[in-house]
Amino acid sequence: MIASRLISGGREKRLQGEGATTVTGRQSPDSEELADDPRLNTGVPQVARVYDYWLSGKDNFRADRVAGEEAIKAFPGIRLSAQANRAFLRRTVRYLTGSEGVRQFLDIGTGLPAALNTHEVSQAVAPESSVVYVDNDPLVLAHARALLTSRPEGHTAYLDADLREPDTILEQAAGTLDFTRPVAIMLLAILHYIPDLADARRTVARLIDAVPAGSFLVISHAATDLLPDDVAAFEKALNAHLPADHHHTARSHDTVTGFFDSVDLVEPGLVRVSDWRPDSPEEAATPTILWGGVARKP
Repeated sequence: MIASRLISGGREKRLQGEGATTVTGRQSPDSEELADDPRLNTGVPQVARVYDYWLSGKDNFRADRVAGEEAIKAFPGIRLSAQANRAFLRRTVRYLTGSEGVRQFLDIGTGLPAALNTHEVSQAVAPESSVVYVDNDPLVLAHARALLTSRPEGHTAYLDADLREPDTILEQAAGTLDFTRPVAIMLLAILHYIPDLADARRTVARLIDAVPAGSFLVISHAATDLLPDDVAAFEKALNAHLPADHHHTARSHDTVTGFFDSVDLVEPGLVRVSDWRPDSPEEAATPTILWGGVARKP
């Protein structure tokens, strides 16, 4: 069991590690904090850092770049698909905040900071919004203060925990979020790293059960039935580098729909993330291997 903690800041030092770089202008991770964390193994690729590489970020190590490049060789469109997923996040958060009046977000599998994170999008519409980010990668943890720049009217916090420990997440998140009021649960490009479908379904069901009626579930998930040959090659290349308990496991449209069994999908339903209420024809045309949907708890 990973020990969880809710954090709100940290000392400013530079990351020291072979092959690592940091984003210019961003507060640097605390090297002492990283050195003390037994989970940080720069020789083994980690999903958040590989994803950061696909988004042309700088917070990754040589092993992450090797894994990322092998996946790109198998499926060159992965970078565009990752960009489409970020755009899906922005559109769904804007919709939930602006059209549905949601003021609380539980963003699990946060990843490394990128442009327009959940709290930035939600608080641009409603400054009083509260966001709890959840991840268990130590480099993401060290960068948490880059995410914790809430507007004074709202709240932003970071929880160090694993998606597969929903009870721990819910217990700790209750320090920031009011679970008697609607919460949007954000599970973007994370469930396909739980290889066991039953485990993934139990996790989603536990999270939905903990939030009241009027809450929302947002999921994006890799697809076996979008560009299937490309997905198979991509998955094989990526999984050759990832630990077995974090293998990428794409699923069909019907299987992903099953995560929404107890909630009501809003229009346009479960579609390619590029097709979920795109802001422009260019966004809609972005190739992707991800299904995405938003649903309301009745």
